[in-house]
Amino acid sequence: MWHGLCLILPMKWKLFRYPDGATPNSLAIAYAFGGYAAGWYLITRESIALNGLGVFLLAHAMIIAAYLIHECAHNTLFARNEHHAWLGQFLLWMTGACYCTYEGIRHKHFRHHVDRADVVAFNFRHILLKHPVFLRCLQWLEVFCIPALDILMHWMVPLMPFVLEGRRAQRLRVIVILLVRGLILTAVAIKAPRILLLYPLAYMLMLHVLRFMDAFQHTFELYETLESPPGPEAKRYDAAFEFSHTYTNLHSEQYPWLNLFTLNFGYHNAHHEKPTQPWYRLPALSKNLFGDNFTQVIPFGNQIRCYFKYRVQRITHEDPIEFDVVSNRGANFIGVDGVSFLTGH
Repeated sequence: MWHGLCLILPMKWKLFRYPDGATPNSLAIAYAFGGYAAGWYLITRESIALNGLGVFLLAHAMIIAAYLIHECAHNTLFARNEHHAWLGQFLLWMTGACYCTYEGIRHKHFRHHVDRADVVAFNFRHILLKHPVFLRCLQWLEVFCIPALDILMHWMVPLMPFVLEGRRAQRLRVIVILLVRGLILTAVAIKAPRILLLYPLAYMLMLHVLRFMDAFQHTFELYETLESPPGPEAKRYDAAFEFSHTYTNLHSEQYPWLNLFTLNFGYHNAHHEKPTQPWYRLPALSKNLFGDNFTQVIPFGNQIRCYFKYRVQRITHEDPIEFDVVSNRGANFIGVDGVSFLTGH
């Protein structure tokens, strides 16, 4: 009934962009908001078992929220773009990425697609190499699987308006957000002090999953041009380069439903081929475009092995664009950190 109604309604009356998106998008959005609320409720209870469940539920709700932000950036959910902006802003608050504007995050991600590169405001690797003591501290934290670099990158976002002149206008906004979030956290912590441990734990789990997915999806060059208009480098690479330097990192090829854990974000070649296709169509699109024996797929076992094996080395690593991922299916793929679309740096 809903599918048929979507087909006949005028565009201004439609909620979802595609008729087949009503059910999957409604379920994903409901899960993100419902899981977030339930997760917070559970981590404030006195039961350790409920606390543990709450940490995982809260973390996964934020993961789904993050990938819904990605869908909003590509305008794949709703018929009207302002609805993407409204939902995107709410989800940024849920994921703790609200210090950067929604349009700023969207702009950065579109530069990634258009320039066929990782476009950033600054290359943190060069800075870290100049401060070996600080770098060593980050490396020791990463040894114990604390996502120190990504925590640093997320906290760099509210600092950037006080460092970059081009973002000076965002200073008041950042201060207000810090105060509001700080007051809310303080109020909840007074009633349930355990959230001071459990919420950061859930947040770190989210960061691990997001950077696990980001680490092995490209061997792109890195441009420090986010704060300036696209230059000649934006036209340096063609679609063939983009395809051959993009990789599909699924959780499972045999059981595609497992890829819903990250909202099908692992179907990355299909996404770059058709960026306006919504998340729920990507498995079928990938199969139609590339077939069953797709050489750009990195097995999940290799992903997990490389993620933990190179977790310290990856902090300052940049994969060269000529690095051969395909021949051994990413068995020694170091990957990159700090390229999350949520950071806006």
